[in-house]
Amino acid sequence: MNGERERVLTAGVALLERAIDYTLGSLRIVTPPMLCRATPCAGWTMERLLAHVTDSLRALNEAATGTVTLGTKALDHLRTARRLNRHGNPALLVRDDATELLGTWAATLTGELVSIGDRHLTSPMVAAVGAIEIAVHGWDIATACGEPRPIPPLLADELLDLAHLFVTPADRPHRFAAPLPVPVDAPADDRLLAYLGRDPAAAGRRPYPNGHST
Repeated sequence: MNGERERVLTAGVALLERAIDYTLGSLRIVTPPMLCRATPCAGWTMERLLAHVTDSLRALNEAATGTVTLGTKALDHLRTARRLNRHGNPALLVRDDATELLGTWAATLTGELVSIGDRHLTSPMVAAVGAIEIAVHGWDIATACGEPRPIPPLLADELLDLAHLFVTPADRPHRFAAPLPVPVDAPADDRLLAYLGRDPAAAGRRPYPNGHST
């Protein structure tokens, strides 16, 4: 691997690590009674959101090896594990998966292409896209818990630039809802959330005059 490829991969992994660290903080808030709560992801309960995050973490873990197998059954896994877990809290299992992912990517030495279905992406690109999804779902989780945790400004600013590159109309509405309008001078985390179809006011922030938040 040449120096430039190594630098780019290291930057992508560092961004993913920061996103996971943020989301781990949100997962620590989750308690079993919260599993039936609605989330900012339309139609998804907390349990369903945690299952989706598990799918994403597993896919990213596989990506570090070069190939992602689609179609996991995380919800069934979480429910089974919940029955076996005396605490009955699948968020603990998601935290374990997130921690394992950090170790896997930290040890990644390849900059080769990652196969996801019929698509082929570079490792830094996969890490960046993963960082966007993991961080925003960390915000979803905290918001559903009723304890808003703003995405750190520097992280949000970097993720916003990447979101404009990687999130396309083809990703909507399957992966992300339609973007919402916010002022151009809104904080980076508000602009990131709005671009990915979330209303920052859901976290209790003061609405903008146009109905969104500040």
